Amino acid sequence: MKDIKSMTLSELTDELVDMGEAGFRARQVYTWLHGGVTDFAQMSNLSKSLRQKLAQRYDITAPKVARKQVSQLDGTVKYLWELRDGNCIETVLMRYHHGNTVCISTQVGCRMGCRFCASTVAGKVRDLTPSEMLDQVLFSQLDSGMPISNIVLMGIGEPTDNLDNVLRFLDLVNSPEGLNIGMRHISLSTCGVVPGIERLAELGLQLTLSVSLHAPDSPTRSRIMPVNNAYDVEELFDACHRYFRKTGRRISFEYAMIDGVNDSDEQADLLARKLRGMPAHVNLIPLNDVVESAFKPSRRVAAFQKRLESHGVTATVRRSLGGDIDASCGQLRRRAMQERAGRSEKEGSEEA
Repeated sequence: MKDIKSMTLSELTDELVDMGEAGFRARQVYTWLHGGVTDFAQMSNLSKSLRQKLAQRYDITAPKVARKQVSQLDGTVKYLWELRDGNCIETVLMRYHHGNTVCISTQVGCRMGCRFCASTVAGKVRDLTPSEMLDQVLFSQLDSGMPISNIVLMGIGEPTDNLDNVLRFLDLVNSPEGLNIGMRHISLSTCGVVPGIERLAELGLQLTLSVSLHAPDSPTRSRIMPVNNAYDVEELFDACHRYFRKTGRRISFEYAMIDGVNDSDEQADLLARKLRGMPAHVNLIPLNDVVESAFKPSRRVAAFQKRLESHGVTATVRRSLGGDIDASCGQLRRRAMQERAGRSEKEGSEEA
C-alpha cells in the first residue's frame, strides 16, 4: 500500500483524478492528513465509497508514544515514538520566548559515528520516510497542545544522508495547505557531508544551515568525527564558503565543547581564521555525558567564547534544556534499547 502522507498535494491530486474523482477532493484529503487523522473513516466530508477506495489503496502513518518525559525545569518535552515496524525515534519539543521549537529525527539510528553522540552508538537501522518526519511535528503538536512555529532537523540521523526524503518533508511541512511552517523557521544540521551542502546550495532554500563542526583542524576532527576522513575539514570549510557565496545566508556552526580535545585558545584562533570572509554564528554546546564515551564536558566554554569574540566572531553558548529528562540526541532511545535487550535476555534465560 502507498504512503499517502508522503505525497505532495499535486501528486495526490493526480492520484485521485486517476481514480475517477474530482481534483478538489485531493485538497480535502490533504487537509485531513495534515490535521492528524489516522483513519480514512474520520474524513467526514468524503463519501463512504471514496473513503473505502482510499483505505484499499493507501496507508496512513501514525506513531505511538512509547515514552514521554516532561522536564520539571523548563517544560521541555521528549518523545520516544514507536513506528509501525517496532523501531523507535526521538523528538524533542522545546519552549523559547520566540515560540515552540521541535527537534526531529531523520533516520532510525545514525551511521556517522561521532564519538561523543549517543545517536550513533547502535549504528543506522534505516531512513525515515517524509511522512514519518512530518508525523513528529504533527503529533508532537497534537499531543502537547502547543503550536509549533520552528523546526530543527538535529535529532537522530544525518539529514543529508537521507536528503531526498528530507527535501520532500520540507516541501510538505512548508505547504500552505498543511502546517505551513516557512523555510526561514527551519534549520537543517549536517555533520559535514560536503555533497549534501553543495546540493542545498544549488537549491537555494531559505532555511538555516547548521554545520556540526566540533573542531577546526583535521587531526582533532578525525579523532571525534569519522566523517572527516571522507570530507576533510578544509574541504568542508571551502564548501561552506561556497554555500554562503551562492545563497547569501549565514551558516551556524555547532561546536560541542570537549575537555582537553577541542577547547584550547589555539583552536579558537584557528576557527576564527577559517571563518574569515563569511558571516557565521558559532554555537558552543556544553557536552552531555554519554556513558559509552570517554569524552567529558569542557571547563573552558566561557574562555573559548571570549577568545572567538575577540576575533569578531559571533559566539553564543547553547541554553541547556531538558537536563533532567535525557533530552540530548539518542539518550532516551538508547535507554529503551537497553531495557528491551535486558527483557529479551531475561526471557531467553527463563525459557532455557
